[in-house]
Amino acid sequence: MKRFTFSVYILGTAFLACSLSSCAPTLTTSYQLAPASGDITTIDGRPVTKAEANGVGVVASFEREDLEFVALDIEVKNHTDHPITVDPADFHFTALNANQDTLSEPNNPALSLAGSAADPNYEAGRVNQKRRQEEKRLKRAKVFNTVLMVAAIASDVSSSANSRTYREYTTNRAAHYLAYQGIAVKRAVDYSTFANRMQRYDYEDYRWRELALKANTLAPNESVRGFVYLPKVPNARFLAISYTIPEQATVPLLFKQDFVQQTAKRRR
Repeated sequence: MKRFTFSVYILGTAFLACSLSSCAPTLTTSYQLAPASGDITTIDGRPVTKAEANGVGVVASFEREDLEFVALDIEVKNHTDHPITVDPADFHFTALNANQDTLSEPNNPALSLAGSAADPNYEAGRVNQKRRQEEKRLKRAKVFNTVLMVAAIASDVSSSANSRTYREYTTNRAAHYLAYQGIAVKRAVDYSTFANRMQRYDYEDYRWRELALKANTLAPNESVRGFVYLPKVPNARFLAISYTIPEQATVPLLFKQDFVQQTAKRRR
């Protein structure tokens, strides 16, 4: 009984610490990108750049920070006399420092820190996998919560029957009340986490299917517009972005990356 009481005390202390930490102010950092090359103009208060190579034009501006990505509002224009294939995965970037020198991969200094924009079709497929994994996680949590409740009830019955004094009885009641409360809180947290994550996956699915630039073919004088999502690179001060149509054109874009820090207070 003493061992169980001590475990319950630790559990209660952990929950109390989590509650208190949820009220503590936190420092958040947001990404801000601005074009630093090409024909730059301001449209609706937003800096926009335009570049062209071999009849392929790209108009680009920073849209927003979006979860683990930064989103660029991109329009691709076909000024050639033949169809061209547009694919967001053909947007590549290289991370640069403040002097516009290429950064190295943290785990392999011999390689440049570079990458490609997200492929909407691939990412949309990953969302379905995330949903299935989250459903499995909730099922495991339900089983574990049931085991905890059965163990708590068994301990409650056993320790109550063995209580010899009123003090032991009240101590048992307080300890097991805390245990039941802890299990109830854990169950609520499990369901809340499930709901929040599923809501996020719904947004991700909408993002890849409705907002992202889609792979398609542009006829002459046609254009297409959508968001291109680049993975965040915290150490970069510039992103050298290029849109490449193999054996036809490479359109260069340069964006400066800044960070804005804000103090936010978490709500319970």
